[in-house]
Amino acid sequence: MEPEIGLGMISKVDERSITILFSASEEMRQYAVRSAPLRRVEFSIGDTVKSRTGQSFKVTSLSSENGLLIYTGTSVSIRENELCDSISFNESEVRLRSGQVDPPFAFDLRFEAMKNRYRYLKSDVMGFIGGRIDLIPHQLYIAHETASRYVPRVLLSDEVGLGKTIEAGLIIHRLIRSARMGRILILVPESLVHQWFIEMYRRFNLWFNIFDEDRCIAVEGNSSGENPFLDDQLVLTSIDFLTNNKKRRQQAIDAGWEMLVVDEAHHLEWSKDTVSEEYNVVEKLSRDTRGLLLLTATPEQLGLESHFARLRLLDPDRYYSLDAFVEESSNYQEVAGVADRLLSNEPLTSSCKKHLEDIFAEDTDSVRKRISQVDNGDLEVRQSLINDMLDQHGTGRVMFRNTRQRMKGFPKRKAHLIPLPSGDTDMDELVRDFAIISGQNAEKPKYKYKKDARLKHLIELLKNLDGEKLVLICNTREKVAAIDKGLRSLINIKIAQFHEDLTLVQRDRNAAWFAEVDGADILICSEIGSEGRNFQFAHHLLLFDVPFDLELLEQRIGRLDRIGQTADINVHIPYVIGSPQEVLVRWCHEGLCAFEHNLVGGNQYLKPFNHRIKTLAKSSMANNFENDLLALIEETQVYHKELAEKLERGRDHLLELNSFNDAISADLVEKISEHDASPDLDRFMMDIFDHYGLKVETISRHAYLLNMGDLQTEAFPCLNNDGMIVTTSREKALSREDYGLLTWDHPMVSGAIDLLLGSAQGNSSFAIWLDPKGREMILEMVFVVECLAPNHLHVDRFLPPTPLRIVVNNSMKSKSSEYTSQLFAEKLRIANPERLFENKQVGNELIPQMLETGQGIAEKAKPTVIKRALDAMEKSLGHDIERLQALRKINNNVTAEEIETAQAQRSHLVGYIGSARLRLDSLRLVWRGPELESVL
Repeated sequence: MEPEIGLGMISKVDERSITILFSASEEMRQYAVRSAPLRRVEFSIGDTVKSRTGQSFKVTSLSSENGLLIYTGTSVSIRENELCDSISFNESEVRLRSGQVDPPFAFDLRFEAMKNRYRYLKSDVMGFIGGRIDLIPHQLYIAHETASRYVPRVLLSDEVGLGKTIEAGLIIHRLIRSARMGRILILVPESLVHQWFIEMYRRFNLWFNIFDEDRCIAVEGNSSGENPFLDDQLVLTSIDFLTNNKKRRQQAIDAGWEMLVVDEAHHLEWSKDTVSEEYNVVEKLSRDTRGLLLLTATPEQLGLESHFARLRLLDPDRYYSLDAFVEESSNYQEVAGVADRLLSNEPLTSSCKKHLEDIFAEDTDSVRKRISQVDNGDLEVRQSLINDMLDQHGTGRVMFRNTRQRMKGFPKRKAHLIPLPSGDTDMDELVRDFAIISGQNAEKPKYKYKKDARLKHLIELLKNLDGEKLVLICNTREKVAAIDKGLRSLINIKIAQFHEDLTLVQRDRNAAWFAEVDGADILICSEIGSEGRNFQFAHHLLLFDVPFDLELLEQRIGRLDRIGQTADINVHIPYVIGSPQEVLVRWCHEGLCAFEHNLVGGNQYLKPFNHRIKTLAKSSMANNFENDLLALIEETQVYHKELAEKLERGRDHLLELNSFNDAISADLVEKISEHDASPDLDRFMMDIFDHYGLKVETISRHAYLLNMGDLQTEAFPCLNNDGMIVTTSREKALSREDYGLLTWDHPMVSGAIDLLLGSAQGNSSFAIWLDPKGREMILEMVFVVECLAPNHLHVDRFLPPTPLRIVVNNSMKSKSSEYTSQLFAEKLRIANPERLFENKQVGNELIPQMLETGQGIAEKAKPTVIKRALDAMEKSLGHDIERLQALRKINNNVTAEEIETAQAQRSHLVGYIGSARLRLDSLRLVWRGPELESVL
């Protein structure tokens, strides 16, 4: 089905599977014996074959020896296992000459599919188009920058709410879609496994298989005890599972991966004296893994030593010594100080000038001249100095860090604290509930809210919102059920639940119903609603309780407080006066402004006040409670100010500059937007659906309901038996969870193209062009210039399978420019070639002669295609190599391995592209003239 990977050789067969080695593209494939899309290569007498040594000859006789075919020509013979790996077949010619033809529409659709595949594989935004995401510039920049590297090993450390998971997903998707990486392992804390699975599938159509002990046992049972981690290419598991199970840990390490992704990487503890088991696991996995993504919003939260530990995983050769890193880091602060003055257009001090001379010590005269120009107000030179400093900035090559302060597009938060009289509220239940929230042992409350003051306030709020959406988050599913029950007994309103006891489908349906304009008015979530979900279409959040974990509090608000939010966010916090919750609510708001502002530093603020908050909460009914609370708040405000100033001084503005490039980001957004706006995908997929007999119902503009209908194939890629709704509108997909976003990245689109091009459909066609004055036979040929190369070289970005359309007539004249595809689409109609092929001269002489002529024209065009690809490759890789070599002189973070990889890649690509082959894909014979019956 995939001629572009060349011929395969059977290397292993067992009862269930067959393993094939495709040497030309260095691919090893395993297929189920019963359904393998394979056939034996068999040539006939008269065919031309080629051996692995490059010798070509025409077959004059066939024989067999020990089950192997032997092809013999003049003074030469070879066994079939000695055939050239890149040999191709003229299946379309065989079909045409035997009268097996498809209608003109099938030929046109096949050619359109080839052109679309070519454009897609050449696209700069392949892998970025299909994410169900808003087009956020900094996310696209980081993904583009990382996925373009030869050795993608980076630390993603954007602040909370800026989308590190999306950035990782974009990188993974790009690498998979470009076939540069296939085996990927994602390691996350146990609590985030579900969130990552949902994010990868819902946003990027990537199905990561969740591995736990049950899954491993099941795989071992079905594969005779083989390493279970070899059973799937995309694997998601918790780091706790590997650290707590020595056998599985070793199996995961032995399995080998091309990319390792680790979330919450700040939990990997390392010091000179002790190394945590989690860190050990990641270090061993990353040693032989080419790609590594570490995610953390707090890279330096635990100190410089902890930060060094993360960088050490990314590049152990570069970050080999903590002492050397500490000394180097002190220089970063000096460099950042100079950068701040340049960025703010402030005059350069003598100290700054001295630092610049030290930084560019290799060219002192030049830097002194540039400093003088800056002093004279030259803004271009000032910017060029900033750019040169960015090039040599230490961690800028391995770390990305964007902050909310620098990004635009965030809404305002408005906190609404609602102190409530206790009334009939069960205060003992509130005490027990706070003990659970704050991590103290306590009896679980009964959660009966019918008389709770917070529930009464909630009802009034819902009435006042008049249909505006409200998200309510609390810490447990038991609370969700109790709040739901209490609301239903007191008010008639549409309520949706979202908690961990619901199935994935139920959660998605409830979230989708809540997103609908006429759907649920309120979505009641347990803590799982704080993770990974996008509720930015809602503008009201009610915190039925406040978590003790400040980072979790930020996550809750972050479900609404996201880039792209269109209105201010109203955070409603009802609390009962005199309850333990009052202490936590007022401390967060009055001491930290945590409800209205993003709290940089997270739980660092909690550490010095943890015990006092819990102690004060226990005495919330005491006489001196208010004075003690105000004293705590005042101390917190002082600490908050000091810590905020300390964190601000520690900001690496140069690193932030290196983490975002407005021009590159704008270009990516523009190119993706062009894809979104183009009608080409809608038209093409409608033709595909029609060709395969799918039933398509238009729901609205750019939205379609797909059903099996009269499906003409055993299985259409990604189509559910129950049907599905798809849209080519990004806006619709973002607002409707139940709509699939159909783009050129979507596996349904790429799968449909593979299904068509991997079959014989449309590769042989006959049509008639009614013209009473005409008497002409026309042969339309589609050749493909393609390169058989290993996936990791990503040769498609320079030379994807390139279609060449050649048209000749029976006078052996080229008619390609005269007889265009558009003209044929207007003139051709279905006809039966049976009478025509009764004339043996047509099949045996005329078609072979026309084909030979067309082949000659295509062969002459092939060098131009190859040269264009080589020029593009040299322009891209040559520039990259020169830049890396220049950077390495001033920045040790540019590794020798990265340069060597780029140079080796260029050398290999020259060879593979230069030996690209020409393959005949499809033929269409056209009779231009009166009806055939009147001619024959």
